[in-house]
This record gives sequence, C-alpha cells and structure tokens, in this order.
Amino acid sequence: MKITEIKKIGKGQRYALYLDDIFFGVFEAEVLARYCLKSGQCFEQDFFDKLKIENGDYACFNRGLSVLEKSMKSEKMLKDYFAKKGYPIQCIDKAIVKLKEYGYIDDEVYCENFIASYKNSKSKRKIKYDLLAKGIDENIIEKKLEEIDEELEQNKALELAKKYVKNKDKSIKTKQKVYNYLVGKGFDYAVVAKTWEAIESDWN
Repeated sequence: MKITEIKKIGKGQRYALYLDDIFFGVFEAEVLARYCLKSGQCFEQDFFDKLKIENGDYACFNRGLSVLEKSMKSEKMLKDYFAKKGYPIQCIDKAIVKLKEYGYIDDEVYCENFIASYKNSKSKRKIKYDLLAKGIDENIIEKKLEEIDEELEQNKALELAKKYVKNKDKSIKTKQKVYNYLVGKGFDYAVVAKTWEAIESDWN
C-alpha cells in the first residue's frame, strides 16, 4: 500500500494519512516521525494496522495527561471519558495502566481529596454514594469516611436544618419536612433525630 498524502490538520500536531488516495486515519506527528513516513512510501497492510494501534496508544495516553492536568479523575471516570471519545478498549487499558504506574491516577488519593472538599457540605452517606458512582472501591470509601468526626457530621446536619426551618412554624408538618430534607441529604435517622431535638430545644 502506498502513502499518497500526509495532510496537516488545523494548528495542532495531527495529520490525516491517505493510502492509495483513500483516507486511512488521523495520526499524531510523533508517531509518523518515528518511522520517517512521507508520501510515496509503500508498506504492507500489516504495517499500517500496527501503526494505527501504536497511534491509538500514544494519542489515548496523551489525551489522558491533558485531561488530568485540568482536574483529577478516578479510573472509572477516565475510562468512561476515553470510551466516549471512541478510543479502542485495548488502547484505553494500556493508557490506564501507564497513567497509574506514573501516579497520575490514584483512586485512594482521589477519594481523600473528594472527602476533604465535601465533608463540610455533604453527609457521609451522600459522599459515599457520589464516590461509588465515580467507581471508587467501597472498601476505600469506608476506610476514608471513618476519619470524618461524628461531631462534624452532627454539626453539619444541624447547620442545614437551622437554615431550612428559618421562618417556618413550629409544627408536626415542619418536623416531617425537616426529616425528609435531611434524609434526602443523606443523613441517617439517628443524626436526623438528634438534630430535630436540638431544633426543638432552640425553639423552647
């Protein structure tokens, strides 16, 4: 098969490769440079098939680096991102392995940072649900959540409840609304009950 054209795409370092005047794919400049490819060269189909896989590995890994520079991601979040972008599963798996080896992906560190960011605004249960949705192992989550002080959890619920009952009347209906509100936020019933006791005490 003959390379009939290598056409630069936009302002980046990506090129469209044409074989026998037929578009074959988009390739990274570095991958093409490794083999000093240029128009007029001929290779077997097997060479170009391997080139496409090598290009996919390279592009996937570098796209991952770019994404992680902007914000930390869990392994699942990054896999989902790659899949959405259409990268082959074998390229995704290789990129994930390399990114983990280099320390760019660490679900335990991600879990710690997430908890630190939301421990003052979300209940432990809500944090757990959010982290599970991001693919973090439940054992890691449970271990890290144990570090959250129970008093902090109770104070958080009370703070939210006080804001919620502001300008509301003292009634059974208000109590039910507070319970529903806090349970919806992910607080367990023991915390909610204790919070309501504190609210009633303030009212009295």
